[in-house]
Amino acid sequence: MGQLRSASRSAMRCATRVLLVEDNGGDAELIQQSLGGAGEGSFGVERVSRLADALARLGRGGIEVLLLDLALPDGQGLDAFDQVFRAAPNALILVLGTASDEAIARKAVQRGASDYLIKGHVDAHWLPRALHYLLDSKATRDALRVSELRFRAMSDASPLGIFVSDVQGDCVYTNAAYHSISGLTFEETLGTKWSTAIHPDDRQRVLAEWRDAACSGAPFQTEFRFLQPDERVVWARVNSAAMNDGLAASGRVKTVEDISQRKAAEFALRAVEEALFEERERAQVTLDSIGDAVLTTDLQGKVTYLNVAAEAMTGWSREDALGQPLSAVFHIIDGATRQAAPDPAQCAISENRTVGLAADCLLVRRDGCESAIEDSAAPIHNRDGRVAGAVIVFHDVSESRAMVRKMAHLAHHDFLTGLPNRVLLTERLAQAIGLARRRGKQVALLFVDLDYFKHINDSLGHAVGDLVLQSAALRLSACVRTTDTVCRQGGDEFVILLGEIEQPQDAALVAEKLLVALAEPQMIGQHEIHVTLSIGISVYPDDGIDTDTVMQNADTAMYHAKASGRNNYQFFTAGMNSHAVRRLFVETGLRRALRQSEFRLHYQPQIDLASGTMTGTEALIRWLDPALGLIEPEQFVPIAEECGLIVPIGRWVLREACRQVQSWLNSGLDAVPVAVNISALEFRHKGFVEGLALILKETGLAPRYLELELTENIIMQDTESSALVLAALKAMGVQLAIDDFGTGYSSLGYLKRFPIDTLKIDQSFVRDLATDADDATIVSAVIGMGRNLKQRVIAEGVETQEQLAFLRTQRCDEGQGFLFNRPLPAEDFARLLVTV
Repeated sequence: MGQLRSASRSAMRCATRVLLVEDNGGDAELIQQSLGGAGEGSFGVERVSRLADALARLGRGGIEVLLLDLALPDGQGLDAFDQVFRAAPNALILVLGTASDEAIARKAVQRGASDYLIKGHVDAHWLPRALHYLLDSKATRDALRVSELRFRAMSDASPLGIFVSDVQGDCVYTNAAYHSISGLTFEETLGTKWSTAIHPDDRQRVLAEWRDAACSGAPFQTEFRFLQPDERVVWARVNSAAMNDGLAASGRVKTVEDISQRKAAEFALRAVEEALFEERERAQVTLDSIGDAVLTTDLQGKVTYLNVAAEAMTGWSREDALGQPLSAVFHIIDGATRQAAPDPAQCAISENRTVGLAADCLLVRRDGCESAIEDSAAPIHNRDGRVAGAVIVFHDVSESRAMVRKMAHLAHHDFLTGLPNRVLLTERLAQAIGLARRRGKQVALLFVDLDYFKHINDSLGHAVGDLVLQSAALRLSACVRTTDTVCRQGGDEFVILLGEIEQPQDAALVAEKLLVALAEPQMIGQHEIHVTLSIGISVYPDDGIDTDTVMQNADTAMYHAKASGRNNYQFFTAGMNSHAVRRLFVETGLRRALRQSEFRLHYQPQIDLASGTMTGTEALIRWLDPALGLIEPEQFVPIAEECGLIVPIGRWVLREACRQVQSWLNSGLDAVPVAVNISALEFRHKGFVEGLALILKETGLAPRYLELELTENIIMQDTESSALVLAALKAMGVQLAIDDFGTGYSSLGYLKRFPIDTLKIDQSFVRDLATDADDATIVSAVIGMGRNLKQRVIAEGVETQEQLAFLRTQRCDEGQGFLFNRPLPAEDFARLLVTV
């Protein structure tokens, strides 16, 4: 009995586990009975009646066959099948249904079911046999799939490409290596011929070889290039063999090996071999044509080769030199000691490195002539890497060394006068200051400028000017000690360094001597030329403890000598510096601002005091410095007037204001006339009227949109000339205004004579008119005067309601000031024009 029970348990373990999902008890019992008595290889059947229970059981695993009713209480049709298929994708699934469910059952088979059964037609004998058959078929398919996967894994792991074709030559399989070599995917190769990817330049040859092999029955092997879709070329070696199924040929298999690296090496080797021959020929031609001399020796220092240049420099022919000791052919000495110089070839051989000749080395030719040379020697190695000799490359540097000496002199001296230049002066000044510091002495620096030298150049020409500079250099040099330095700074400026003085008065004595020496007329050709000097003096350590400060202060003092009437000398004082630095800084910045368009115009509205409407605007310049930001005009306009830059700046303001107003008009805005301040230099500048007319023409602005503001002092400097200019401007159509009215001392009679349209009351009167009776009286008088002369009156600097109320009471026409608006950039001011 124990043996029977053991056999029964073993049979249960071998039984195929079947899950029957059926809610109909009768149908379930019939199927269970059919499968339960199947004998050997029987089925172990478990039954559930709901889809949820089936999914739960499948989740525990072990089910090999699934019989699924398509009409369950909690799941029906294809949806129920899909859920079960996802839960047991590897199980054998048969769907159960009625005859009316056959169409759905067929769709289930299409989705993965192995078959379907019609309930009511289940045969107890047929069902187990059908299941066994389906299980065997599934096992065979699974084994085939595993085998295919194993084969593909091995194939894809192979570095050789594999191309399998059928009897027609069409591709049925390729592996990963073939895809990499050909650049084609499996889909792109499937169904194609193996020759598709052959490079067009190789295809005809390869196909001819293929046909010859096919005709003779010989194995096929060749090398060719694959041309990939991205134009990359891969060299490959291909072997082909026939496949048969035991009876007849069923296709061919080709193995493809990537030999690109080997081919590259072959090509490189061939190129090297070809280049080696050419190089030997080229080397001889090159060595004989280069400018450098080349000489080689063996280990014993015997000459083995000279090129043409080496023959010329040594005086030895190649035939005579071969086998001679290097010291005989390449005879070199130290230019300073005249002793034999070390042998560079032996140094290179013994130290196994490149070495150079000592400086100032001379080569003694065979005939005794000498030449300065530079060279280098390097060891020559044989194939084993051992030193086999040396090569010396050298060239004549006699001319270049002479040029270096000349350039060194020119780098520190002025080419015209031969005097030391600024570079050498700076070095000597630093040395003099260091020496004076140690000895407790003083150093003086004199900046000397030839007065009105520009007039000599302009009237007599630069050739005469150069002769004057040379004559002046001689006279200046004759007035100082040999230990002092006279330097030409540039142009007509000279600098004299008095290396060691006891007291500043010593520098003054030299300066007086210079003034006397240059006061003597100079005869330059047929011209008698008189030159005076402006001299600035700074003393170390009183006026600076470093070279830059001492030089800068002497320069500053020289400019004060010019400002003091020229033909004199001035010692530096501390008060000179701040003004000079500030003025130079601003002047330099203004020149840059003109070049780089750093100026901006802001616009301040002018308001009709009765209606509150905007009637005009004043253009006010601002300087947008890249480092300092926005700079107000009072900080730079006075300096611009001093240095003459106010003319080009004023021209820019006029052009920009006209351009901007015309731009507003073109944009459809209700633009108002713009007022521009005109300086005295601009007003008196030749061509001012013509220049203004050109600006109006180029910008297209109608003259009535432009008002020019001039101060009383400007027009009263030369009343006759002013009247002519003002009349021309009035005829042109522009408006004219007197700015800052009341601050000058003009004659009221001329006020009536000039064609003035507007009087602008200076803001100094407007500021205190509410508290100062005198200011209020002046403002009232100007308003009354303007009304009687039929001139428009504008009050500047209106900032409070009290000022506005007073001006309205006095019937002032217009006002301008912070109460209405601050000066605005053009883009902000344009927004005001929209509401005009």
